[in-house]
Amino acid sequence: MARGIRDKVAIVGMGCSKFGERWESTAEDLMVEAFNEALEDAGIEKNQIEAAWFGTAFDKVHVGASALPLATTLRLSNIPITRVENMCATGTEALRGATYAVASGACDIAMALGVEKLKDTGYGGLPAGSRGTMTDLWVPNGSAPGNFAQLATAYSAKHGVDAKDLKEAIGHVSWKSHQNGAKNEKAHLRKPVPMETILNAPMIAEPLGLFDCCGVSDGSACAIVTTPEIAATLGKHDIISIKALQLCLSDGSESGFSNWDGSHFATTRVAAKKAYEEAGVENPRDEISMIEVHDCFSVTELVTMEDLYISAEGEAVKDVMDGFYDADGQVPCQIDGGLKCFGHPIGASGLRMVYEMYQQLQGKAGERQLADPKLGLTHNLGGAPHSNVSSVSIIGRLN
Repeated sequence: MARGIRDKVAIVGMGCSKFGERWESTAEDLMVEAFNEALEDAGIEKNQIEAAWFGTAFDKVHVGASALPLATTLRLSNIPITRVENMCATGTEALRGATYAVASGACDIAMALGVEKLKDTGYGGLPAGSRGTMTDLWVPNGSAPGNFAQLATAYSAKHGVDAKDLKEAIGHVSWKSHQNGAKNEKAHLRKPVPMETILNAPMIAEPLGLFDCCGVSDGSACAIVTTPEIAATLGKHDIISIKALQLCLSDGSESGFSNWDGSHFATTRVAAKKAYEEAGVENPRDEISMIEVHDCFSVTELVTMEDLYISAEGEAVKDVMDGFYDADGQVPCQIDGGLKCFGHPIGASGLRMVYEMYQQLQGKAGERQLADPKLGLTHNLGGAPHSNVSSVSIIGRLN
C-alpha cells in the first residue's frame, strides 16, 4: 500500500532569479541565474546531479519544446532530463518529478528547474493559442479575467456577500501582497499601493480591477533534492523536507452538467485533503504557518483560502478583512508578494513559491522573515475555474 513521500525527500538547495521585464536576459541567462544559486546553496558539484526535470509552458520560441535546452545551457552531461508542462502548475510538476525520483530510489540527487520568458511574446497577459487565419470568431473558454470574474460572482451569490464587501476584500488581498512585495528584492513590482488606488483602479472584468489581476514577467527558479540521509552527509543541519506533494486534475465534470456551483476549485479541495493526509496535518488553520497560493487574480486567492480548509466556507472575506492572512496575521499569505508582485512566468511560478517557503524555514528571508514558521504550504493552479489542475505541496523541517 502506498505510504506517501513524507520526510523521504529533502530540499538541499534552491535558487531564484530576479523576476521582471528581463529584456536584457535570455531564457538561458535566467536558468543559469537560478541554477547557480541553487548549486551553491546545495554545496554540491554539478556532476552529482543524476536526473533533472525541466518545466516550461509557452516559451517554445526561446526555450524549445524538449529538455535539451536545460542540458546544453547548464552542461548537464548525459543525464536523463525530462521536459514537463502542466498548464500554470508546470513549476510544481517539475518538482514532483524530481521528488518522486528521489523518493523511489531511482536516483540520489535530482533537480527541478522552471523558466519562462513571457515579456518577449508581446502579450499583456498569457499568450493565446492561435489557428492563424482559421482562428475561431467565438472562443469557447473565454478570457482569463472573464472566467475568474465569474468565479467572484458565483462566490458572492452562494455566500450572500455584498458586492461592496467582496470588492473591499479582494482589494485587501491585493494591498497585502503589494505591501509584502515591496520588501522582496527579487519581485517584479516593489511599490506599496494605497488601498484607495486599488479600489478606484480601472475595471478589467467586474469586479476585478487593474490591481486585482497579476501581470506577466520573465523568471526562473530551481530546486535540488535528495534524501535526508544524504543531506546530512552534505553538512545540512537544519534539513528542510517535503511533507507532501499532491496533484489533482479536473475530469471535466465542472464544465458539464453537475452539482458544481462555480464558487470554488474542486481540484484544490481534493489535492489539499490528500496533502494534509500525507503530511499528517489534522487542523490546517492551526498547523500551517504560512501559505503561497496561486493568486493569478485576487479573488482566486480569496477562494483558495477556503479550498485549502484554512478559512471556513463563506468566511474568507471576514478572515481577510480581520488581517488573518496579513504579514502579522496567524497564517501569512503571499509573504513574498505572490504572483501579484512577481508576475507569472508559468514554468517558474510553482518553484518560486516553494523557494519562499524554503527561505522562511531557514530564517533567510530578510526583512520579511516570519517568526519561527513550522510548515509552509504552496498551491499552484492551472487552467480556468471550470477546468483546471491543482497542486499542493507542504514543506517543513525534518522531524
